[in-house]
Amino acid sequence: MTEERNEKIEHIGKVTMDYSKYPGEDFYCDGAVEDELLAIARDLSPVEYEREIGERQEWPILYHLSPIRENIVDWIPMNGTEKVLEVGSGCGAITGALARKAGSVTCVDLSRKRSMINAYRHSECDNVTIHVGNFKDIEPDLPTDFDYICLIGVFEYGQSYIGGEHPFEDFLKILLPHVKKDGRIVIAIENKYGLKYFAGCKEDHLGTYFSGIENYAEGGGVRTFSRRGLERIFKSCGVEQVHFYYPYPDYKFMHTLYSDAYLPGRGELSDNMRNFDQDRMVLFDEKNAFDGMVEDGLFSVFANSYVAILGNGFDVKYVKYSNDRAQEYRIRTEIARVDGQPRVRKYPMSKEAYEHVRNMALAYEKLQEKYAGGKLEINRCEVIEEGNDLYAQFEFVQGRPLLELMDECMQRDDIEGFQKMFREYVERTGYNSDFPVSDFDLIFGNLLVDGERWTLIDYEWTFGKPMPVKELAFRAIYYYMRDDEKRNKISMDWVFEELGITDEDAEDYWEREKEFQTFIRGERMSMAQMRDLIGHRLMKPLNWIGHYGDSGDVNRVQIYEDTTGEGYSEEQSYFVREAYQGDNRIELELEVGGDVRMLRIDPGMDSCMVKILEMTFNGVRVPLEKRKLMLVNGRIVKPADKENEAYQPSIVFPTTDPNINIDLTQLDRQAKNLLCARMEIVRIPLTIAEDMAGAVKKLI
Repeated sequence: MTEERNEKIEHIGKVTMDYSKYPGEDFYCDGAVEDELLAIARDLSPVEYEREIGERQEWPILYHLSPIRENIVDWIPMNGTEKVLEVGSGCGAITGALARKAGSVTCVDLSRKRSMINAYRHSECDNVTIHVGNFKDIEPDLPTDFDYICLIGVFEYGQSYIGGEHPFEDFLKILLPHVKKDGRIVIAIENKYGLKYFAGCKEDHLGTYFSGIENYAEGGGVRTFSRRGLERIFKSCGVEQVHFYYPYPDYKFMHTLYSDAYLPGRGELSDNMRNFDQDRMVLFDEKNAFDGMVEDGLFSVFANSYVAILGNGFDVKYVKYSNDRAQEYRIRTEIARVDGQPRVRKYPMSKEAYEHVRNMALAYEKLQEKYAGGKLEINRCEVIEEGNDLYAQFEFVQGRPLLELMDECMQRDDIEGFQKMFREYVERTGYNSDFPVSDFDLIFGNLLVDGERWTLIDYEWTFGKPMPVKELAFRAIYYYMRDDEKRNKISMDWVFEELGITDEDAEDYWEREKEFQTFIRGERMSMAQMRDLIGHRLMKPLNWIGHYGDSGDVNRVQIYEDTTGEGYSEEQSYFVREAYQGDNRIELELEVGGDVRMLRIDPGMDSCMVKILEMTFNGVRVPLEKRKLMLVNGRIVKPADKENEAYQPSIVFPTTDPNINIDLTQLDRQAKNLLCARMEIVRIPLTIAEDMAGAVKKLI
């Protein structure tokens, strides 16, 4: 690699770096990680990045170097002649994709170090120029004939880029003159009302909960918008055409792109745990919430991210990426209008995947032969090569996914209807099962139902050998039940009996499934695996509320009084209102009659640990260390110290009915008495409480 440099221009490989507007220092930096990224970009080939990501298992490495980041622009149609401006190019997460698709790419970024990372990782691209400096200084010298201007995760920083009273409108007005007639501006940005933020994700930029939902009440230099908010900005700038797309789960690691012409169906939005870089709460099941929003036509309001195309729209209406795989199987699936008709196309995303796509036409022919005379149709496929392009084209089949129909049975508790549909599935897919070809991925979502017509629409994983239908059906129903707890109304015992499989069969099937997943993925880690390795905590407040929080069933203090010496009764008990001062503090002021012999305090209705901070009777400290004055049905963790008048016992209660008994006959009683107590209480699971109690010497 050659490096040439003069005062204003530097060449890193084939990339041109322009420093004519560089202020001489970087005004923002992510610290030492940028040095690490620079070393990786300088010393390793891009094909080695995935190995580095897997070995390092660190969020910044994944975020900046993952090829999945490119998905957000990879789908945009280009013919190789376009001029593209990328504002805020950073470390080059999407620069490479643009360079491969367009004629030239002009990048603008304030950071010299980040721009160097970008240049080194794309050093073989002779069509990339990076301008380093403040956008406002560089903008006047930019040409006015760009086909595309890309703002990927940038528009929300308009206040920092531009400043002023209306920074976002001003930002757009500055950009618009640089787009040629019929050109487009591409904006990818989070939705301030994205469902994930309601469900407990932190605002991506500020790292705080509910900031966007609360309309950024605490301020900050970043703003995201709802769809209507964006539309108002665009309209005020005179933009006449806007087309919205919906990247899922969000625009950073998008694997599916929806549009108003092709919205998600029930059950499709189940990949919602994506907290790689921050803790998140899990306040509710996002999949179920999305299902309801899909049904009510609200997906566009609560989608997590938007891609707004300012200018003419595209024929592409839907995209699904399957590039979280080994190189040989990475493909992109599109639904687009071709000659006025919707068509499904599958494109290879690497040279190694060309053969995989070519084999889809052969799979169609073999499956057609297998199911001839049966009741399962195979979606027609032809492989087309046009110049350097190769893709498999399928008909766009009408119908509803079998998965949706099964879910409707679950929703109305029609178990018999579900079972009937499952048997129909087994009958249709199991036809001619001895024929030496099988589609291993016969999941319910790959079958469309239109009346009596059932069509297999996706048969990417077709192999030249027979497979027992009970294995394929078991795999299908397992994945169906795994993706949604509400589907567990179907017993696995019924599945085993219905399919006639044994526990040994199931073990064999899952061994083959693991081999299959390794076969697809190769040595590459999936995003789900990366999430397990580097993702932050998932916190479930509902669990806290049920076990630790303000539950009326748990956080109640009940008082029992024994006036006869014959024990307690419910009739001589009462609950203390407002005893809990927060989740972990109890404060009591109890009026006690002179005839009360024993007083029992139940500090809660669950297993717990209690520390008595203070207890007084008529203003005098209760000597809890005195033998048999305090009796508990737990284990005292901190033994009595008779010489310590500040004794504060801690007690672990391995029971859901903890109680503290005070023998008032050992105290100086009057006709009317006042017992005051302050305690700390922590709920702990019963099994842990039992272990703790077992480890403490019994002192009572």
